[in-house]
Amino acid sequence: MKLRPILLLLLSACAGTKVLAQDSDMLKLVQVDAPKKEYVYGAFKSPRVIMSHSIEMIKPGVMDFRILHRFGDVNSGLYGFFGMDQAEIRLGLDYGITNNLSVGIGRASHKKELDGFLKYRLIQQSTGPKSFPLSVIVVAGMTAYTQHFDTIEDTTNHVFNRTVSDRLAYYWQALLGRKFSEKFTLQLMPTFLHRNRPDLAGDDNDNFAMGIAGRLKLSRRVSFNVDYYYVPHKDSRDENNKRYNPLSVGFDIETGGHVFQLHFTNAHYMNERAFIMETESSWSDWGVAFGFNISRSFQIRKKKG
Repeated sequence: MKLRPILLLLLSACAGTKVLAQDSDMLKLVQVDAPKKEYVYGAFKSPRVIMSHSIEMIKPGVMDFRILHRFGDVNSGLYGFFGMDQAEIRLGLDYGITNNLSVGIGRASHKKELDGFLKYRLIQQSTGPKSFPLSVIVVAGMTAYTQHFDTIEDTTNHVFNRTVSDRLAYYWQALLGRKFSEKFTLQLMPTFLHRNRPDLAGDDNDNFAMGIAGRLKLSRRVSFNVDYYYVPHKDSRDENNKRYNPLSVGFDIETGGHVFQLHFTNAHYMNERAFIMETESSWSDWGVAFGFNISRSFQIRKKKG
């Protein structure tokens, strides 16, 4: 008879343990099913759309070697082999410091120009709790051309020697982009550009441009890209040096560690100062050049973990 209370106590303890285990299992199921915040990746195949920075970032420890090449305008006809006789080129090295910070340097044949930039992601598009519908990135860059010039002329027709400061320009840009679906991405690119001394008399030192770019995924490895800037005060006061809004269209083709970008553009020059303020050809009269970008990424710093 004395064993009966002990048995009842043991049975109660076992039942309580089973109930607690069931509650724990149910809690785990609830936690698994609960929505989680997830970041959105793959908005573009490359950190560049065509001419412009994209909202895609270089991964930490990755060095991206980039070759940008533009032929001449196709309206040069057979004599100019439809632009193939001419060429502009830029070589660049971009590096991912963290998930949200990258740097880059480059050198272009046009005006033998050096350029560099810092690119920082403030907000990344995400889904789930506390999500944000856009990626927000800021870019700051600087250019300096090293081509030999003897003198330049200012608005008062005064001729003077060009100093180091005269060769410098700066730009600040915000990238506001959203990957709407697996196939479609769109971004806006408000840009402010300052040139210490413009090349042509009467040009403004400060200029604003609004860019828009998009990507349409066609297959697993191919996408169609568009890159355009509206520049309100692009025209020089010199009627012989008319400027146009840069428009580029083309395709991204991914093959392993390479991304090939094949496109047509009326912008021959390949940094922000040059293509925003020195696009001298127009789509309306077939002042369009064929060009390509080649990107090759190298993992030069070991991944953590």
